Formats: sequence, C-alpha cells, structure tokens
Amino acid sequence: MDSDKKKIITLFNKNVRGKKSETSEINIKHAGKEGHWLEKQMGIAQNASNSPDLLGYEMKNDTTSKTTFGDWSADYYIFNKSEFDINKDRFLTIFGKPNKKKNNRYSWSGEPVPKINHYNSFGQKLFVDDRDNVIAEYNYEADQRPNKKNIVPDILKQNNLVLASWREESIKAKLENKFNQKGWFKCLKNKDNIYDQIVFGAPINFHTWIMNVKDGTVFFDSGMYQGNARNYSQWRANNSYWEKLVTSKY
Repeated sequence: MDSDKKKIITLFNKNVRGKKSETSEINIKHAGKEGHWLEKQMGIAQNASNSPDLLGYEMKNDTTSKTTFGDWSADYYIFNKSEFDINKDRFLTIFGKPNKKKNNRYSWSGEPVPKINHYNSFGQKLFVDDRDNVIAEYNYEADQRPNKKNIVPDILKQNNLVLASWREESIKAKLENKFNQKGWFKCLKNKDNIYDQIVFGAPINFHTWIMNVKDGTVFFDSGMYQGNARNYSQWRANNSYWEKLVTSKY
C-alpha cells in the first residue's frame, strides 16, 4: 500500500468513520451540504481545480443510486451560436420540458435529455463520432411531440442539428486529470447513515470511459434549467458500475 493511500485511510478513520454528517451550520444548498462536510473532515479545501481532491486520489461521497464523474460543460451549445438567435432560456423552451412543481419552469433534464444512440420522444440522441467527440443531436423528424410545429422555430426544424458537443481532447483532460492519477476513493455509510467504510478504485483513463459512454454505462445527466447561469452538464454512472471498479475496502 502506498503512503498516500495510508494517509487517506488514517484521515477517514480519525475524522469520518463512525460519524454522521453534521450539516446544520453549512450555508449552502442542501444537495451539496454533505459533500462539503466530508471535504472538510478529509481536509480538502473547496476549489474549482481540475485535479485530484486528495494526494492524487479523487474522492466521491456515498450516494443513493448514481455517482458523478464531473459537471463538465460542453465545448459547444447551440444557444451560444449567433446564427440561430436563441439564448439559453429560449433553448430550454424549445428542447426542454416545463416542471409543474416549479411553476412550469423549463429545464433540460429528465425526459428530454438525450441518451446514447437512440432518439427520445423529443427527437434528441447522444452519440460518439469516429474521433471520440460526444455529440447531442436533434432530429425534427424524430420529434414525437404533437405540437412540435408550434414549439420549434423554422430555422431549427432540421435533422442532425447539433445541440451540444464535447471535444475528445477537452473531456479527456478533465477526466484523466481527476481520475487517472492514483485512482479514486469513496466514503460509504451504513443503513443508519453512519460512515463505516472507505473503498478504493484503480485509475480510469479516457479510453475506458468513452467505451462506457458508447455502451450507455456512463451517461449524460443534464440538470440545466431556466434562471440559472450554470449548465449542470453532469456525467454519471450508476453505483453498480462503481462497485465493480472497487479494488480494496477498509
């Protein structure tokens, strides 16, 4: 066992094991409070650096069903291209869906979000081209919405219209800077929400990752919504995938 891995296990045993997360004094949105608490316990300063969290290892927290590789914005979004004359909010009303629980706020999340190699009911799909760029595409003919004629402007009534794209070199750098150094670790809780285990996985390179995008194991899980400047372009995999990657447990 390398010395850095030992240090991480020691930190976990000293500051995390046997504890529940204490988030009452953390002044950020609820969804991120537990991760912030864990980072603090493990001595990780909050930052936007695209490097491993701790001693060459990327840290992940316990989650219910799926775990995130990163919030990686696309290199291209159609709403940033002037020829189509649409901003992000307009994009969401055309290609997204209103949320009745949020006063019909439009979002590019859930049902409209493209999945790999198959058009959804919104006429969208995700695919990887022959250069390993990842592309989100719209096809007007594949759009099954009964009122699409009124929703989609004439200039966007196209097939093979690129909505967003991630360049191979861009996403490779983001992935490998985080996950392809010494590997990753995940702090796990028991049924009583008490942290009781830390698991480690080997480094993940881009070739492995993009193959998992192609077969749908790794998926685009957009959370983009009106009124928020962030793109929330999350890349995730179900926890069953991460469990298969575990090489050691403590």
